[in-house]
Amino acid sequence: MSEKNPLKATAAKAVDALRGDHPSDGVPGKPAVQPPTVTEPTDPCEPLPPKVDQGSPETVSPTGRPTGASPSVMAQGGAYLTTAQGARLYDTDHSLKAGERGPVLIQDHHLREKITHFDHERIPERVVHARGAAAHGIFQGYGTAANVTKAAFLGKDVETPVFVRFSTVLGSRGSADTVRDTRGFATKFYTSEGTFDLVGNNIPVFFIQDAIKFPDVIHAGKPHPDREIPQAQSAHDTFWDFVTMHTEATHHTLWNMSDRGIPRSYRMMEGFGVHTFRLVNAEGATTLVKFHWKPKLGVHSLVWEEAQLINGVDPDFHRRDLADAIEAGAYPQWELGIQAFPDTPDQTFEGIDLLDPTKIVPEELSLVQPIGLLTLNANPSNFFAETEQVAFHVGHLVPGIDVTDDPLLAGRLFSYLDTQITRLGGPNFGQLPINRPHAPVNDMLRDGMHQTAVHTGVAPYRPNSLDGGCPFLAGADTHALIETPVEVPAAGKVRSAPASFSDHFSQPRLFWLSMTPTEREHIVGAYTFELGKCYEQAVKERALQVLANIDPELCEQVATGLGLTAPEATEPLVTPDPSPALSQLGQEWPLDGRIVGIITDEQGDLDGVRAVREAVLSAGMVPLIIAPSGGKLDPEGEPLTVQRTFATARSVEYDAVFLAGVPGPAKDAFGARDAKAGSVPADGLADPRVSLMLAEAYRHGKAIGGWAGADGVLASAGIPTNAPGVVIADSGTGVLEQVTLLLGKHRVWERFGAGLEPDGQ
Repeated sequence: MSEKNPLKATAAKAVDALRGDHPSDGVPGKPAVQPPTVTEPTDPCEPLPPKVDQGSPETVSPTGRPTGASPSVMAQGGAYLTTAQGARLYDTDHSLKAGERGPVLIQDHHLREKITHFDHERIPERVVHARGAAAHGIFQGYGTAANVTKAAFLGKDVETPVFVRFSTVLGSRGSADTVRDTRGFATKFYTSEGTFDLVGNNIPVFFIQDAIKFPDVIHAGKPHPDREIPQAQSAHDTFWDFVTMHTEATHHTLWNMSDRGIPRSYRMMEGFGVHTFRLVNAEGATTLVKFHWKPKLGVHSLVWEEAQLINGVDPDFHRRDLADAIEAGAYPQWELGIQAFPDTPDQTFEGIDLLDPTKIVPEELSLVQPIGLLTLNANPSNFFAETEQVAFHVGHLVPGIDVTDDPLLAGRLFSYLDTQITRLGGPNFGQLPINRPHAPVNDMLRDGMHQTAVHTGVAPYRPNSLDGGCPFLAGADTHALIETPVEVPAAGKVRSAPASFSDHFSQPRLFWLSMTPTEREHIVGAYTFELGKCYEQAVKERALQVLANIDPELCEQVATGLGLTAPEATEPLVTPDPSPALSQLGQEWPLDGRIVGIITDEQGDLDGVRAVREAVLSAGMVPLIIAPSGGKLDPEGEPLTVQRTFATARSVEYDAVFLAGVPGPAKDAFGARDAKAGSVPADGLADPRVSLMLAEAYRHGKAIGGWAGADGVLASAGIPTNAPGVVIADSGTGVLEQVTLLLGKHRVWERFGAGLEPDGQ
């Protein structure tokens, strides 16, 4: 990486900060750049700088010119509170009144300005993808795409600033993170040739084949219009009513019912461009491609009970995980790859219609070729200004990347621009700092709401002579964005789709057959849960007919859970070769940013805890010490800061749980104070909340380790010490050594009691 973005140095600073001894150190999430004082500060000072993990939009002008200014010029300035016009204020706690008990005076301009601005702080939330989280980063091109595209940002070692926003689809801004839903994966590349937006999802296919159906699928998935429930979930009648009658949605629905619908984190989530795009190289030759984001940490998901608990314990789980990982220096990374196909007149590959957004091309038929590396290295400094106001558009293209005639993509090209004008108050949304291009802009577009550029010249039209003829049209030799001349077949106007679009079941069956037995069990459970929440019997029966056309075993198992009879298939069942690339299991991955919970108390092996904590940090993971109460352990020696207490901890936060000793019942271990303390029978050996935490971690397939008498606590919690993924050793570092190997596989899959191989493997 260039000196401009010293990732390794910043990461080292972040890890050093986690080794500090301030009460808020040892865990990411400090709210301020410096520790606060107990009493209110009274000595005037300038605004504090951002935290080390935070970044801001680069300081370019509204028309894309670099200013060279520090990002701090866009933040508030001055030590004193002022009006919006810069006049210093002596009081902001009291309205101007006619005497202490008199009426408030209408001349109070400060009251009116403050309240009026507050009343208008919110803008319309996105209709879909309303709940999101984002980060700044760098994309580095490998140069391996030069034979298929002339896009400059994909050149060898070219570094391009990016802003990436992840999101759920159905929920409102205030909904929870770990609902079963599709996730958005939108990337804004600030390239030298203009802004390129790759706006995709964590699922490579979509519910519909034509954008004219988009209002229908979203209306069906959103809360019922009469009661505005349920929020942020698909387990209700209108969703299933639609997808079971509109069976082109079957493939996407099956992905949603798989573990892909509840990712472990954004850092462990694949991304897909969904559509087929057309790339153009320097010679004008074209290639059809599909874009893929491959996470360096591997693809990993939550189990359903874990996701349900998280929605209550920490509804901000995914956005917190992303921000904390960046703050800890565990920078998330993805490789951008492409599947490349010949640009043939029929636009198909191996019999698969490349213009059908409900179809994939299995990676075994066309390998994903890496073309660049994305690294997220800075959190936003202001959520509203950056994450909320960022505006993506699939029509933001650069030379070398063009669209195809995918009918879903065509509608998106219209819809995104229209949406931004409504949300962001006018056509000048591109001038907001987070949206500004990093290439010169001379668009002849003028005026309108929120115009922040100060244009010069008298001739915003062409041709002109009064402004010297500027701006001029560009040619292919000057990096012009030129639409690829594609021959359009002669045909009459029709509202229809090609025959190839009518196959709605062969690829869902491919997905099902590619799953391991463990993953299939999760799919069965998801369908059973979702359909079990539906009210109408007819909807359930129709859904079973759809499942019968995917696989009889899937249909039979879900029907049993619903107490219904499984119907026979009405479509022929194909037998494709499984695609191992569709499964999330069976590989080993890096451990960056994994969370290790270490349970102990004052009587535990604290020297062992210190050694484990240091080793966990050195391995690029984050250790959280869990104890009966807050504060510090061993304050007279080398103190250990407690990050979680038995009352605040829950197993869902951790990728692995360690037990250092035998932590007895704490003073608050009774149900009236903490209901969790009364949920597990206490045998006097350990705090019942510790037993609950261990039992949950075991049930969810997480690695568990212990030493210094921990085996007795595990036994009392009903956990066999010889079970897969349970490690008992003589020391904490001995436990960590074995657990590290287990974490590389994400979970202890053997504990779920199903095999790991899909059919035919």
